[in-house]
Amino acid sequence: MKKRAKRSAERDTLRPEYDFRGGVRGKYVARYRAGTNVVVLDPDVAEAFGNAAAVNRALRALLDAVPARRAKRRSA
Repeated sequence: MKKRAKRSAERDTLRPEYDFRGGVRGKYVARYRAGTNVVVLDPDVAEAFGNAAAVNRALRALLDAVPARRAKRRSA
């Protein structure tokens, strides 16, 4: 005797609240291919800054305050 095929409603494990009808395929693929540089802050440092813009402002101020170092030339 052949087994009955399950109805598609029984096989569908996607929750009804997930609606992908308005989704766009490949929307962020260019950004993904470009790559990222992620810097993870320690919790105590992150607590001192409200957001990424505050961290960037502080780092830029530090760069302005510290004189730029020239790379040392190695003699051959």
